[in-house]
Amino acid sequence: MTRLCVLGSAGFIGRRLVERVRLANPQFHIVTDDLAPHPGSPDHHLCDITSVDLLSGPIATGALDAIINLAAEHRDDVFPMSRYYEVNVGGAENVCALARKTGARQIIFTSSVAVYGFAPPGTGEDGAINPFHEYGRTKALAENVYRAWQSEAPGARSLVIIRPTVVFGPGNRGNVYRLLKQISSGLFAMIGDGRNVKSMAYVENVAAFIAHALNFGVGLHVYNYVDKPDLSMGELVAKVRIALRGQVGGYVTISRPLGQMLGSLADVAAAVLRRPLPVSALRVEKFCATTQFSTAAAVTGFSPPFTLEEGLRETLAIEFSAGGSG
Repeated sequence: MTRLCVLGSAGFIGRRLVERVRLANPQFHIVTDDLAPHPGSPDHHLCDITSVDLLSGPIATGALDAIINLAAEHRDDVFPMSRYYEVNVGGAENVCALARKTGARQIIFTSSVAVYGFAPPGTGEDGAINPFHEYGRTKALAENVYRAWQSEAPGARSLVIIRPTVVFGPGNRGNVYRLLKQISSGLFAMIGDGRNVKSMAYVENVAAFIAHALNFGVGLHVYNYVDKPDLSMGELVAKVRIALRGQVGGYVTISRPLGQMLGSLADVAAAVLRRPLPVSALRVEKFCATTQFSTAAAVTGFSPPFTLEEGLRETLAIEFSAGGSG
């Protein structure tokens, strides 16, 4: 029986991935890194990816065939900054140590399109690595750690690096959720002209692609993950407003320079108050930027189980319908 270790199994993507792998591949024995009762997976261990002893000690009770690492420090406002390095880079080093100890021949790592920074529209897997913040920088450094592990035995080890764009879905409380919540509440303001394009990924499709990657053979495999077609910010807002409010317009528009000024003022206020605020210069910049990526995932034979619009409708129905958690 194939023994698979999933790190970050209690997270937004991890919960869905474990269930998907369990149902599609009953031959897998799934080891998870938390105490949540994943059905059919009795092997749970509470561990810490930042400590090689607390990671490999509880989990390395036998040989592993594959390790999937979903664990990451990813928020925009993490403090201290060293936390990105402890979790994302140090965690990668510890995962590789675990792989060596258990004999795992495959590692699947969820990186991010943040490694490209503010990249040209349509950037694919061969795009220049040029991150603009610590999250993207540490994801790129972590990729190098995993590449070094794979290069130790290139004819025997499989490394899959998956770089999703912004991931959304029910239960997530990231940037997409905050945008949807603002639109739902009627407090949304468009910054800029809304023509900037955003690539997005539905969580169930991301989980499905990670599960699909378990079939990849020996070698280095790098894929962006994007659900097409891409939407402009204006198109996305219009679809959400029609679904939730029955209308397209009716919101305030703020020029990009004014939005950037308000974001900078919010940064000053956050520094004085010593706590993060919902608005920041970085979040304004990310809102206004075009983040449009291409992907070669289809060449692997993968077909996403949901369309982007189906994922958006499901998210809105669960989070913002009557009785929803939004």
